[in-house]
Amino acid sequence: MSQNHYQVLGVATTATAREIKLAYKQLAVKYHPDKHGGSPLYEELFKAAAAAYRVLGDPGRRAQYDFQLQVAARRAEEARRQQQFRNQGQHIYGVPMPPPAPVRTRRPAGSHERHYRTIPKQRPKFTRHDLRLILLVIGGIVLFVLAVRISMYRLTATSNYQRGLEAYTRREWSAAHSFFSDALRFRPDYAAALRRRAEIEELFYHNPLAAVTDYKAALATAESPRQRAELLLRLSLCYRALQRPDLVKATTQQALAQDSTLAHARLLRGEALLFSHRYSAARRDFTAGLRHARQEPAFIGARLLLYRGLANFKEHDLRAARADYWQVLASYPNQGQVYFLLGRIAQQEGNTAEACEFFRRAVVQGYRFAEQARATSCPK
Repeated sequence: MSQNHYQVLGVATTATAREIKLAYKQLAVKYHPDKHGGSPLYEELFKAAAAAYRVLGDPGRRAQYDFQLQVAARRAEEARRQQQFRNQGQHIYGVPMPPPAPVRTRRPAGSHERHYRTIPKQRPKFTRHDLRLILLVIGGIVLFVLAVRISMYRLTATSNYQRGLEAYTRREWSAAHSFFSDALRFRPDYAAALRRRAEIEELFYHNPLAAVTDYKAALATAESPRQRAELLLRLSLCYRALQRPDLVKATTQQALAQDSTLAHARLLRGEALLFSHRYSAARRDFTAGLRHARQEPAFIGARLLLYRGLANFKEHDLRAARADYWQVLASYPNQGQVYFLLGRIAQQEGNTAEACEFFRRAVVQGYRFAEQARATSCPK
């Protein structure tokens, strides 16, 4: 080893990487040939500094270099001790000592000199830990597959529902029904699709039985009381179409328990009570419904007044019945049925002329039941 890199950079063997780098930069600036007119001496010094930094700047090379320095130091120390012993021997015996023989080392032992001990083969043992690990991996794979499948099904159901809504707004009932059915095939609890398909069955296909099935399924997944009340109201309308007044009263009762402001539910329950000859209870429902009729379509309020007038008529409160009928005519002046009912009130009061006039107006408005009443009660 001709040149000590630590001495070239002017640092100790314990110097840090930062100190070595700083020393190299200083020497590179100091010995750079361009600063000395291209002098060969400074060029050699610059190269020596660069070579030293290539070794000491790399941690692996520096470790190997330090080991070589230690080996060289131990050899130098051994040579020094041998030289010291040689000088003493020459002083005592006066005979020059022969040069020390080079240190020889034995070659590594061959494979025939090594002793190998055969390790007995061990049969692998299947432990409970291995079983738990395998079950955990299988469970994770199954859960992942299920999650992907559920996500794909939900996306497909949502896409079909959106297409169904587009067809619904275009009044393409058959296409909308098909899309909603496809959405429910992938997601059977899709409440919005259930309700839309039930509306098509009820209002356009006139199949209240199928609509009842979908409304009940949607009701099982409804979240808010308002949603449950609206679904129960639609069920009541289907039961009315099926001529089941007992179920109409039960479902409207449930709907009002969820939302007492539903005037339409009051109308349906009052109607069922009216046709069951429970006139007082029906009148109370119609009156309560009128308090919230502003939140409903206008025809709901008119029908509440019409049926309350009929209940008042059955209760022999002719004055109240007449007032309700006139309120209906104020909003719908072409209702022949209302003129016919006013004629019946006039008959009850014994006013034949007024009754005949109302029957005549009913006939003009196209109410055919008034023709027979006019023919039997009014003079020609």
